[in-house]
Amino acid sequence: MGKQGTKVADLNVKELLNDLNKVYADEWLAHYSYWFMAHSVTGPGYEDMGEFFEKLAKDEAEHAGEIADRMIELGGMPVVNMMELEKNANAPYPKPPKGTSDYKKMIQVVLDAEAGAIDAYNKLAAKTMGKDHVTYQLVCHILAEEVVHEEMFEDLLD
Repeated sequence: MGKQGTKVADLNVKELLNDLNKVYADEWLAHYSYWFMAHSVTGPGYEDMGEFFEKLAKDEAEHAGEIADRMIELGGMPVVNMMELEKNANAPYPKPPKGTSDYKKMIQVVLDAEAGAIDAYNKLAAKTMGKDHVTYQLVCHILAEEVVHEEMFEDLLD
């Protein structure tokens, strides 16, 4: 990070990078889970469910990219080894259900993962508010999208 950028970040950058690496890992785990469900879903209306999961998977990959960019700006590096993602994440891999037509269980996997993401980003927002404006803005942007994801899948249960 540049000199002035470091000077205005009024927090422990090493600790922040650790927190960002955790949400980075969470995003990749969610991305793969949702991508897998998008491509393996079966049953009535599977095309629509597949599209929902595909859109969500793309959003999570985008979030991972945004977090990685910020980490690099801060002088850090995201987790490089894919085998290390779950170990470095806030939560375990959101494992898809065995039944590829069990929409209710699939939706619950998404809701649980999105609830975890909302909590993680909310904590990061509180931590960076007034201390690192750039990270704060990014975290709030992603938090807002995670809230939309949760609502989108909650609506499917109604």
